[in-house]
Amino acid sequence: MLRLDKYLSDSGKYTRSESSRLIRQGKVTADGVVIRDPAIKVDESTVRVAVDGITVSYSKYNYLMLNKPQGTVCTTDSGDERSVMQLVPKYYSGRGAFPCGRLDIDTTGLVIITDDGPLAHALLSPKHHCEKKYRFSCISLTDDQIKLLENGLEFSDFTSKPCSVDRMSPQSGTITITEGKYHQIKRMFLAVGSEITELERISFAGIDIDTSLGRGEWRELTDDEINILHKNAAQGIS
Repeated sequence: MLRLDKYLSDSGKYTRSESSRLIRQGKVTADGVVIRDPAIKVDESTVRVAVDGITVSYSKYNYLMLNKPQGTVCTTDSGDERSVMQLVPKYYSGRGAFPCGRLDIDTTGLVIITDDGPLAHALLSPKHHCEKKYRFSCISLTDDQIKLLENGLEFSDFTSKPCSVDRMSPQSGTITITEGKYHQIKRMFLAVGSEITELERISFAGIDIDTSLGRGEWRELTDDEINILHKNAAQGIS
């Protein structure tokens, strides 16, 4: 059971104070009945809440898709002007949302932002092997170098797992990995005698980036996309 004003604020559409004001003004109904007391408790799993006749859905967690631009970092540091959290409304930071995984400062593309800690933990667990797909540009890439990349490479701190590389030209293609080590793809290319010049994440845990989003733009995930994340997280739990 939740207070009605918290139900509204958790929807992400109103602040707590706005929610209380709307309720006192008689603009909010619960199961068709006008409620004027913000402290009234409702069952978030069954109640139908509307503001000015428009249904407001409850969300325990928030899930966003961001098209990360260059020069930004995946941190929750509110004092860092480069943080990707500066690109979304402060409401989400207030709810404890954070980037699910990290991209390098010069890597662009898909970042999932959520306050669903259990889901993020499952997706980022080393035991999960969540797929991440990137579009890359490089100096050059031969068939032999692709084989080396796909078979896995040994580094001083880890051995990369087998991956998939689809070359579109001698200088570009896509690579799908199941890990997220620091500068992993850049290190892999250097290890086989190539070099990444541009890197963009285009898919994460079964979610493809929305190509209508410009750099720095974001949107909420759809219900279908959220279900895909939960399905992938569940498959990774042994």
